Formats: sequence, structure tokens, C-alpha cells
Amino acid sequence: MQKKFKIRKDDTVELIAGKDKGKRGTVVRVISDKDRVIVSGANLVKKAMKKRSQQDQGGIAEVEAPVHISNVAIVCKKCGPTRIGYKLDGDKKIRVCRKCGETL
Repeated sequence: MQKKFKIRKDDTVELIAGKDKGKRGTVVRVISDKDRVIVSGANLVKKAMKKRSQQDQGGIAEVEAPVHISNVAIVCKKCGPTRIGYKLDGDKKIRVCRKCGETL
């Protein structure tokens, strides 16, 4: 069964725990079976890459490692990092900021 997360791809999030606490970035990918997200520019780790072709050098590259979804908070344009609530707009479910009520 697919888990339902309040954070989706292309959301702007802020890390609230870990070595990159306070950094902001967009969600590149949501890994739902492991409860993790990959945030652009955050949680960078060095990874040994194999040489694939003549042009591709290989060597040591910096890639974004997944972060647990509980360690990121979505960023509202008005009030910064916040939690997400839901509002019913007719038959649609809309994500809203818990602090100011603006749609996310």
C-alpha cells in the first residue's frame, strides 16, 4: 500500500534537523517506501563513481543523500517553515499552512 505524505515533489522545504539544519531546497524525489525525500543542495555526500565511457570521468562525486521526511518542514511564502493542514474546496482537498491558512 502506498503511504500518503503531505510533502510532494517540487515543494520548497527547510531541514529542521541534522547536519544541514536550516538549509532550504526543493524536493527532487519522494521515496515513500523508506519514508525519505531527496532535497536539492542538502545532505551532500561524497560517492565513488565508476567510469562509464570515454567522456565520463568517474571519480568522487557529491550527490544528495535521502533525508527522513520527519526532518524536513514545508516552507510557507508568508510565515516560513510550517506544518500542513487540509481544507475542502468543494470536492477538492487543498493543502494549507497551519499558521496563516494560505494555500501551499
